[in-house]
Amino acid sequence: MKAIRVEEFGDPSVMQLTEVERPKPGEGEVLIEVKSAGVNYADTMRRQNQYVVRQELPFIPGSEVAGVVSALGSGAEDVSEGDRVVTLLGTDGYAEYAVAPARNLIPIPEGMGFDEAAAIPLQGMTAYHVIKTSGALQEGESLLVHAAAGGVGYLAVQMAKLLGAGTVIATASTQEKLDLARELGADVLINYTEEDWPQKVKEATDGKGADVIMEMVGGDFPQKNLSCLNAFGRMVVFGAASGDRGSLVPAALMKKNHVVAGFYLPQIMRRPELFGPSMKELLGWISSGQVKLNIGGRYGLSEARQAHEDLQGRKTTGKLVLNP
Repeated sequence: MKAIRVEEFGDPSVMQLTEVERPKPGEGEVLIEVKSAGVNYADTMRRQNQYVVRQELPFIPGSEVAGVVSALGSGAEDVSEGDRVVTLLGTDGYAEYAVAPARNLIPIPEGMGFDEAAAIPLQGMTAYHVIKTSGALQEGESLLVHAAAGGVGYLAVQMAKLLGAGTVIATASTQEKLDLARELGADVLINYTEEDWPQKVKEATDGKGADVIMEMVGGDFPQKNLSCLNAFGRMVVFGAASGDRGSLVPAALMKKNHVVAGFYLPQIMRRPELFGPSMKELLGWISSGQVKLNIGGRYGLSEARQAHEDLQGRKTTGKLVLNP
């Protein structure tokens, strides 16, 4: 089968389209013919060995796949060949076929396409749990969403009000992206390329600052976020898209009772009581039209490099997918 293989860490050029042996499902596993693979910042971080956990070489990137079950391993239950499914993996998604545990498969609702399905698990669950679980958003509180036109941000802006937010403050790098955030329901729009964006956040919250901040930029953003975080506010760190993890001074959190929380989706996957109900709720929102999906770019497997360049170059909105 064809797959994208990484044999050394570095820029997008290290991703090579190559022929590899098709995997075989083991005990309790299935083989999926991949129709759509989600492209995420986590993939770019793994490619640079800057992910939360150390990445071993060589590897096939891609944690999010949607496709058709083509073979069952022994002991695989509650699944049949031909089922349309979506799932999360650690790696191995940028390929024509991938193996996944049967217990982690999510049936794709009737009428939903593979690209749309691939847009949900990682970014949808991240947005949901960063706001609700780690951010502990309370009814009427304000929420600051950075990169509001991106994959997670696009969903987070829409989910915010459904999860109880009063004021949703959206940042983006261009007017076009800010206009999109407004269409999604954002109350306040701020261009984060302007140096005074933290002051604008405070102005939008009557000088108090946001109650919950979604931080995934890194660099100097964590410090700037804290400067416009309300007393007893929570900043949830779930990425470092700039490639710079930034730094914090723990004692500085004391003055305003600030809380800094980390978010790592695999920990949610290990808690069925958190993952299952939230995934069901999210699928319900999508099916009812309360949350809309946006496929911002479709690429062939051979165009994986370009997808990473576009994502890291902030040239995209919504979800990017590869179609093997």
